[in-house]
This record gives sequence, structure tokens and C-alpha cells, in this order.
Amino acid sequence: MSEKREVALEFLAEQQDRILSEIRILRDDVDVLSASMRRIDNGYDRLQARMETGFATLISEMREVRAELRAMRAQQDRTAARVHSLEEERQ
Repeated sequence: MSEKREVALEFLAEQQDRILSEIRILRDDVDVLSASMRRIDNGYDRLQARMETGFATLISEMREVRAELRAMRAQQDRTAARVHSLEEERQ
């Protein structure tokens, strides 16, 4: 089972480029998630400030926060799938 195979440098370079490309995609995803979290955090601060102004405004803001959370969850699922596929390829 321990057969020695030669691996071409071109193959390794292609694999390295693919991995670096995936890392760039993952970094972009993290940037998107971070920006979403900042928006949600700012939205939460706005919610606290507006709670005194009326219930209708609060409901509207809560819907926006819920939509952001759903978008973040979808983004996290996509990121987790990419990481999982990379881990499977390594094995």
C-alpha cells in the first residue's frame, strides 16, 4: 500500500493556487459576516433608542434584525460547506 508516486510540481502549484483561492473566498465571507454583525449591533442600539418612541417602530426594526440574522445564517452555512469540502479533499 505504500507505493511511491512522483508528484509533479505543476500539480502542487495548481493545488496551492486552488487552496489560496478558497482562502480568499473564506476571507471575503468573514468580511461579509463581520459587516453584518456591525449592522446588527448598530441596529440593536437604534432599537434601544427607539423603544421609547413607539411599538410600531420597534416591530419594524425587529423585522430588519431578523432578516439580517437569516442572511447571516445562510452565509455561515455556505462558509461551513466550503470549509467542510476543503477538509474532505485533504483526507
